[in-house]
Amino acid sequence: MLPEDLRQAADAYVTGGGFEAELARAVAHRTVGGDPAGRPHLHAYLTGQLAPALREDGFEVALHEPGPAPFLLAHRREDPARPTVLLYGHADVVDVSIPWRPDLDPWTLTREGERWYGRGSADNKGQHLLNLAALRLLLAHRGRLGFNVTVLVESAEEVGSPGLARFAAGHREELRADVLVASDGPRVAADRPTLFLGTRAAAQVHLDVDLRPDARHAGNWGGVLRNPATTLAAAIACLVDGDGRSLVPALAAPAVEEDVREALRAVPEPDSSPGWGDPHLSAAERLHAGNTLEVLALGAGDVEHPVGAIPGRARAVLQFRYVAGTDVTRVQEALRAHLDARGFGAVAVRAAGEAASRTPLSDPWVRWARAVLEPATHGRLVVLPSLGGTLPNGVFTDVLGLPTLWLPHSYPGCGQHAADEHLPVEVARDGLRTVLELFAALGEDGGPRQQSQ
Repeated sequence: MLPEDLRQAADAYVTGGGFEAELARAVAHRTVGGDPAGRPHLHAYLTGQLAPALREDGFEVALHEPGPAPFLLAHRREDPARPTVLLYGHADVVDVSIPWRPDLDPWTLTREGERWYGRGSADNKGQHLLNLAALRLLLAHRGRLGFNVTVLVESAEEVGSPGLARFAAGHREELRADVLVASDGPRVAADRPTLFLGTRAAAQVHLDVDLRPDARHAGNWGGVLRNPATTLAAAIACLVDGDGRSLVPALAAPAVEEDVREALRAVPEPDSSPGWGDPHLSAAERLHAGNTLEVLALGAGDVEHPVGAIPGRARAVLQFRYVAGTDVTRVQEALRAHLDARGFGAVAVRAAGEAASRTPLSDPWVRWARAVLEPATHGRLVVLPSLGGTLPNGVFTDVLGLPTLWLPHSYPGCGQHAADEHLPVEVARDGLRTVLELFAALGEDGGPRQQSQ
């Protein structure tokens, strides 16, 4: 458990203005991922804010620019005999195309009651700044960490982390570590510290029925020409039914393992629509251990100004979201075969996605983290085998071979990827305490690596 003076120092940082000032500087950088106009802001954030703060804490810092999205890589080496932690975060944010409240500027941090509003406050600047603050507080308290740290901050997570796997493979030695500790995504609830071990992944599925270059009069051609919109609607209905249940056996999730099922019994049940999804799974199992096929967009003709004509083309975008163990290499093949067997050869299919990954619940680092955090959070800790959303977890598990511990410092209602994004003060305070507990314990006992020697 944290010493009282260290706990008070952490609380004072969050509630006394230190974190607010640091977060305000971060939010002001308009680091929109994938936008060329955001590149100068990314540079300013990485080299003008993060790098100087890291150097003050004894890190060696370098900026790498193998492509349009730079990477910041920093090292603090205390003792090669002690474990090394890889910290990850991302500097980029989503755009602000969805209108915010008129009294809120997305690029100016605004304190309203017990919330800080601003783009990146929750995703992801506020989260990785809290983790770096935990290191700073521990150094001030002890004069050392008791472990080595590598910090990796990328700039394109919001557009799928292109280049991250290649960068990791090309800098394998510089990224060598014992464990990843990172913070992104939401807790299961604002008052429930959460440890998740991996994420589902997602494949975009494009369906296209392109039959003719123009529309045809519905009276003169109706009942004679094939309607691409009708064909597409029926094709989707043979892939997923009206209750959200996938009808493609090849896309089924692996059976839920008993340790996963046991862990999910302790997860608060998410809000869910009655009768929706696989009836054999609980809502928590559907979200964290199941596969889903969702319709994201569907179009033919002009729904706002319809005319009496059969459209020439209909298109849809679906998303197949899946857990580790799903063979994603055959998703397009499985969909093609399923549609062909039901007479939908006219529907073109494109699908691609990366493998999902997670660290097993039995991993020694997971057992160690739970042993530290469950008493420290007074039984409030929730352990998720996989987050429902998507993060580049596979880069760390598959490319770098690391166990992954994710401790999110946000909550489901934060407005992530939406308007009015915010971070509650109490979530930030509790999140800082939680990750500080983990770091303090690692500096003392060395984690499972030290304990096994």
